Amino acid sequence: MTPRTRGRARILLVEDNPDDVELTLRALERTNGEVETVVARDGVEALDYLFGDGDAHTSAAHERPSVVLLDLKLPRVDGLEVLERLRADERTRLLPVVVLTSSREESDLDASYSLGANSYIRKPVDYDRFREAVRQLSAYWLVLNEAPPAVA
Repeated sequence: MTPRTRGRARILLVEDNPDDVELTLRALERTNGEVETVVARDGVEALDYLFGDGDAHTSAAHERPSVVLLDLKLPRVDGLEVLERLRADERTRLLPVVVLTSSREESDLDASYSLGANSYIRKPVDYDRFREAVRQLSAYWLVLNEAPPAVA
């Protein structure tokens, strides 16, 4: 995980599937080269990155991303538990979280919004549609959206 470059937006991508990571990174690069994307491969890495509680403790834990793209089906700690912990902590309760998942289960949709997700997007299977979804997602969350102030 790399430290933030000043003036650049940062996305925390929480995704365990290497193919989905590659597709998302490629789509983000084509959409907006000014975005730094940090990848956490499971829920533990994501929580460690945001709170600095584990082995990967770095100064980056104090630099909040602009948005979190969160898969639900993750090893070690699943996406719903990550979301629940983010909303329970004063430092991250307002951090925008977009659930970006392949899940078609209504229970996942309901649980995500009940736990405070800002958005729920089902990953399109077609690459062009996926790239367009990522383009719209980054345009909204990184350009149009007025983010809440950082909580110290």
